[in-house]
This record gives sequence, C-alpha cells and structure tokens, in this order.
Amino acid sequence: MGSILLLPLQVSVTDFNMDNTTSPTTLLIGFIVIAVLITVLVVINKMKKPPGISGNKSSGSAGTSSIFSGFALRRIAGSLGLSGEQTKMLDYIFKTDGVTEPEKSINTPALLDRHFRRAYRIIENGKDPDKEKQYKLGVLFSTRNILENSILSSLTSTRQLRDDTILTVTHGKDKLNIYVLSTKDDNLIVETPKTILGSQIKIPKGTRLTALFFTKSNKGFSFETRVVGHSTRNGHPAMLLAHSNQLRFLSQRRYRRKQASIACLMYLVYVEGSGKKQRLIVDKRRYNGTIADVSVGGCSIKIMNPVQVGARFKIEFTQSDVQVAALGQVLRSNRTGAGTFIHIRFLRVSQSSMNTINAFVYEYGSE
Repeated sequence: MGSILLLPLQVSVTDFNMDNTTSPTTLLIGFIVIAVLITVLVVINKMKKPPGISGNKSSGSAGTSSIFSGFALRRIAGSLGLSGEQTKMLDYIFKTDGVTEPEKSINTPALLDRHFRRAYRIIENGKDPDKEKQYKLGVLFSTRNILENSILSSLTSTRQLRDDTILTVTHGKDKLNIYVLSTKDDNLIVETPKTILGSQIKIPKGTRLTALFFTKSNKGFSFETRVVGHSTRNGHPAMLLAHSNQLRFLSQRRYRRKQASIACLMYLVYVEGSGKKQRLIVDKRRYNGTIADVSVGGCSIKIMNPVQVGARFKIEFTQSDVQVAALGQVLRSNRTGAGTFIHIRFLRVSQSSMNTINAFVYEYGSE
C-alpha cells in the first residue's frame, strides 16, 4: 500500500520566537501555515491509495477517481511492459468508457473487450485520414494482445471447457478436429469425427486418444482420454470421451486465433534472382481453399491439393467486405481423408489487413 512518510518538522519551539513580545497576529499566521502543510500532505496521501478503493460517482469524487485511475494505470502499464504509445492508447480507451478501476477491467476479459470494442468503433468511424486511422487501430490491437497474454488461465479439468471448444485429436496418422458439444455430463461429449468428404469415422470403444486444444486466451493444453462409447446429441451422432483432471499446459499462442470457414485463394510464390536482386514472383496458377482458423500470425487452411512444407503462398480472402492479402509460408501439412490441412505462418501483412483480421478475431466489428 503506497503511503507518504510524514517526517517530523525540523524546528524547535524556540524557532517561533514565542516570547512575551510575540503578537497574536503572528501566532495566528504561524498556525495557519502549519495547518495548510498538514492538509496538503493528507490530500496527497489519500490520492495515492491502492486499487480497490473507489468512491461514488458523484461530481464531488470525480476528480479524485480520475487521478487515482491515472496512478493505477501507469503502474499496471509498467508491469505489463506496455510502450509509451500503448499506455496512451489504454488511457484513452479507459477514459472513453469511464473506467475508474483499471485493474478489475484488465482481469475481466469480457469487460476489457467491451472497453476496446467501444474505442475501436469510435476510431473506425472517425474522420482521421485512413493512414492515421490504421495506425491507431494497430496500436489498439497490439495493446489488447499484450493484455490478452497477461490473463492467467486456471483450467484444471475438462469439465471446465466451454461448449464449441475445438479439440485436435490424434488418431493413427490423422489429426482430427472435433467440437465439444457438452461437458456437463459424466462424460465429455464431442461430435463424431468426419473425413474431409463428410463420412463419419467411428473410433472403437476403449481407444486411447491424446487431445489438444487452445483456450480463447490462446493458451494450449493437452490431455489423455479414451473413447467411452457412442451416442447422439440433438439428433446428431456423438462420441463420448472420459473426462480428465490432468490438463497439461503446453504453450501460449502469441496472437488470439478464431475458428472460421472463409473461402480463400492461394498463389504459389517463388524467389527469382540472388543477393540484392532477389524478387518475389507470384505464380498465376491459383488454388482454392477454406480458412479453418486465423490470427494475425497465421492461419490453417483446408485444401484438396498436396502442398510442400516450406512453400510460400500469397493468400487472398474477403472479410467484412474488405479484401485481405498476406504472404505466408507452410509450416506443417497433414493429410486428412482426400484433402490436406496446412498450417501457414504469415511473413508479410499490411497494417490494414492486420486490423481487419484482428477485428474479426476479437469480434469488434460485429454488433
């Protein structure tokens, strides 16, 4: 708890020359000076109270709340490693939404997104030139991403998973992506996996599986389970997995990722020349694919053609009526049924395209 050390006044009573010749007026002035000093110290001490102490929203406490929030914001920004521009952006976002308890907002993802969404729409609908607007949005999303990675996860059991979480299950040589349908029963209920052509894959009862998933805050976990049986859920085939209370933390993605189903075009890119004369050539042949998930750092694409790991592609797709383009490189390639599931790392993305992707991932553009 921050406090001010109140040092004793380094004077003696004789310094006030309190003899018989001292006039009442002189004494009164002396006492007033001392009272003013004490009042100033008390006011400053109150202003430095820690987060968690909030006054009412009456006009009389508005000034104190504003100063208090400023102190807390700078302390939090410093501990998170925010840059000067990001700290200014966070201050703008919180002031725009009238935040007086920044620490509470930062530790509440839904509340934090509400503040950022409001600021995003104000900037997006503002009258700034496009270049300045894109820069501001870039700072906004970079700030949000740092705060995203500062929120700790407390997952310890599969019973805590959200419905619609996507599990990546390893079965033989295949990696199957399946949705969680329910976690509230005795077993973890997931959709029955399918091939890329849509036919069901019925994994035998008793089969042991390793599952991987990422939370909304980009933290990766894995767990061991087994197939308990098969059933139906809302008229659709489902698979029952054993719950696990031993989730193993794997890693944290650098950027938030969102599941999607977006049609895209891919053009092979190759390097021509050497040294300083190198240039990238975009092949005219194109491949059709479907983006299964995306972040500003990369995406996963379902494609029918086999693709070589390390290959570079120009990827184009449309989101919210905005054309997005990125240069990416294939990190991994997994055959699934009759098609291929590839994981792309973006090498080059314009600021405008990054902002469009982030608005989609964080759902700031939707009402």
